[in-house]
Amino acid sequence: MSPFGIQLTRGFLPSDLEPEDYPKYEELERIGALEKDERELLRLRSLYRVGRLWISQEGKGYVESEFEGDKDLLIEPKDLDEAKNGDEVVVKRIIARRGRPAAKVVLVTRPEALHLIGYTHRDESGNFAVLHIKTAQPIAAEMPGMDLKAFKLGTVLLIDAMSSKVIEVLGHLGDPRVDERISLLLYERRDDTFPDDCVEQALKIPSQVLPQEIEGRVDLRDLSFCTIDPVTAKDFDDAIYLDLKHHTLYVAIADVSHYVPYSSPIDKEAKLRGFTTYLPHKAFPMLPRELSENICSLKPHVDRLAFIAKITLDPKNLQPIKEEFFEGVIHSKRRFNYDEIDAILEGKRTHFSETEQEILRWLLPLQKLTQRLRKQRLKKGFDFRTDEVKLAIDPEHELKETTIETGTPAHSLIEECMLLANKAAAKRFEGDGDAIFRIHEAPEMGKIEELLEQLATVGIFVDLPEEADACTVIRAIQKEAAAQGIEAEVDALIIQSLRRASYSPFNVGHFGLGFKKYSHFTSPIRRYSDLILHRLIKADLHRDEERHAYLLRNIEPLCVRVSELERNATKAEWDFRDRKFARWAQRHLGERFAAELIEIDPDDPTRGAKAILECEMQGIVVHLKAYDALLFDRIEVEITEANIPQAIILGTQIKKLEREG
Repeated sequence: MSPFGIQLTRGFLPSDLEPEDYPKYEELERIGALEKDERELLRLRSLYRVGRLWISQEGKGYVESEFEGDKDLLIEPKDLDEAKNGDEVVVKRIIARRGRPAAKVVLVTRPEALHLIGYTHRDESGNFAVLHIKTAQPIAAEMPGMDLKAFKLGTVLLIDAMSSKVIEVLGHLGDPRVDERISLLLYERRDDTFPDDCVEQALKIPSQVLPQEIEGRVDLRDLSFCTIDPVTAKDFDDAIYLDLKHHTLYVAIADVSHYVPYSSPIDKEAKLRGFTTYLPHKAFPMLPRELSENICSLKPHVDRLAFIAKITLDPKNLQPIKEEFFEGVIHSKRRFNYDEIDAILEGKRTHFSETEQEILRWLLPLQKLTQRLRKQRLKKGFDFRTDEVKLAIDPEHELKETTIETGTPAHSLIEECMLLANKAAAKRFEGDGDAIFRIHEAPEMGKIEELLEQLATVGIFVDLPEEADACTVIRAIQKEAAAQGIEAEVDALIIQSLRRASYSPFNVGHFGLGFKKYSHFTSPIRRYSDLILHRLIKADLHRDEERHAYLLRNIEPLCVRVSELERNATKAEWDFRDRKFARWAQRHLGERFAAELIEIDPDDPTRGAKAILECEMQGIVVHLKAYDALLFDRIEVEITEANIPQAIILGTQIKKLEREG
C-alpha cells in the first residue's frame, strides 16, 4: 500500500500529507469519505476501502483486502471509472446482485505508473505502433500537431500514463546516451538537477562551520579521526577513531539533520529521492552537491559537525559496555581510500608521515579488533560470496570495461565499525512502532524447499532433522557447496530465495546479519532513512516530545516510501547495467563464448535458463530459450539477439563443455 493509502487507513492530519496527496484528500473530503477517529485524526469511513485494483480479462475489477477477514470487492466494468489495472484506488461499497461484496471506484490514489516510456516501431508487416520499452506491448501515445509516424523508428518517447500525451522526446535507441534517461525515468528516479528553492537554500548555508554552531557540542577536534572510502568517493558520511586506553570506538557521522530542517525545501526533495542513485559514470545525489560534497562531507583538515556514536567495548568478549550518542565537532586528520589501507595492512607501505603514524597507532589494533568482531558475527549471521561487477563507461557512453569488486580487509574494517553504530542506534528503541528499523525477515520454508530441489540436481544434499530452521539449512547448504567448490554460484541462488531487506517501524530482526535489532544510522548523506533516525534520536536526547510524536505519527507510511524508493534506485542501477551489456552484445552478434548455466526457472524449466558468459566483460548474462544442460554446467553459447529496448541478450546453446579444474 502507498504511504497515502496507509494514512487513509491508520489516520492522519492534513498537515501530514505530501503536496502531491493534498488534492486527493480534498476530493475525499468533498465526497464525505473521511471521518475523525478518537484521536482526532482523519481516516476513511467504514463504507470505503483503499487497495490495489486488479482487472480480469473479462474486464471485471477486484480490490484485494489488506486485512484478514475482509472479502475482496468486485467492481463491475461500469464502476471502474478511468482506473487501470494495478492502480491503487479508493472504492465505496455498494449493494450488488446475489449479495456479492461489490464496490465502485471513487478515486485513484496512485496510478500503477505516472509515466510510460515507449519507442516508435514498425513490424515486419509494416504496421506502426508505439511499444512499451520494457514489455514491447503497444501503448497509446499522441502528440498534438505531430504525426508520430514522422519520427525515425526507434525514437524514445516519455508519455503521460493518464492522458497518453507525449511529454518529451528522450532520444533515439541508436544513441547510447539515451540509456541514462531511460533507466532513471523507468523507475521514477530524479536526475542531478534540483528545484530552485533547494539550490537557494543550499547556497545560503555557510561553507564552513561557524563558531556559534560549535557551542553546546562535544569538541573532538583533537582526536585523530580519519575517513576510509572508495577512491572515487566525493562525499564522506563517516569517520572513525579508536581510544585504545578505554577501548572506545567513536563513529562520527555527517550531521545532515543540522543543515536540513524538517519540511524545508531540501528535506522535501530528499524525501522524494530517498536515496542517491549510482550509475557507473555518475551519481544522482539525494542532497544538493553544495551539501553532500561540501559542508556535510567529513573532509580532512577542516572542522565538521557530526553526530557521534561512542561505543565502549569489553576487551575480552567485545560486547558493548556502554553506547552513547551526542552532537559533536571533529577535524578529520586524513582521508584514506580502501586501496591505501589494504596496502598498509599487507605491509606494502613502510614510510609514513607523522599524522599517519598517529592514526596507525590505533587503526592497526582496530583492524585486529574488527576481525574478531566479524568472526563473532558470522556465528549467527551469514557471509554470502557475491562479487559486485563495476562498469566503466567511455566518453561515447558505451561499455569500456568491467571489474569485479570484492571485499577486502579495508572494506571489512569499516563495515564492522558501521554495523556496531547501526546496532547501537537500533537498540535505543523498543521496536513497536517507535523508530525506523532495517529488517530482514527469515525466508519462507517453501522457498528453502524449492532451493533444495534445485540443488539436488547438482548433487547437493543436506541431511537435516525435520525441525531444522532456515538458518541451519542454509549453513548446511553452504558447507556442501564449499566442499564442491561452487560457493559463489550457490550463494547467488540462496540470495534469490531470501526475502528483501526493507524498512519498518516494527522490529523483527535482521536474518542475514543475525542481529536482533538493526537500523541505518551511518549514511544520512545518501539515505533518507538515516536522516529520519538521526532526528528521532535527537528528539529523544533533547526530550522534544512534540517533535518525537510528530515523526512517529508518520513513521509507517515513511517506511513504506523509503523501502519503495530503495527498490527503485536499485532497479534503475540494474537496468542501466543491462542496457550497456545489451549494447555490447549487439557488437558481438554471432560470436560464441564459454558460459556457465546459473539459473533455471524452478517452477517451469521450459521457460528457459540464464548463463553467464566467460569473456573480457564480466557479469554478462544471456537468456537461453532452449538448452540441454544442468545447473552450473559449462556450455558454449552463441549470441543470437541483443534486444536494446528490453535490455535482454538472447543466445543459443552450441555444446556442453568440460568444467575447468
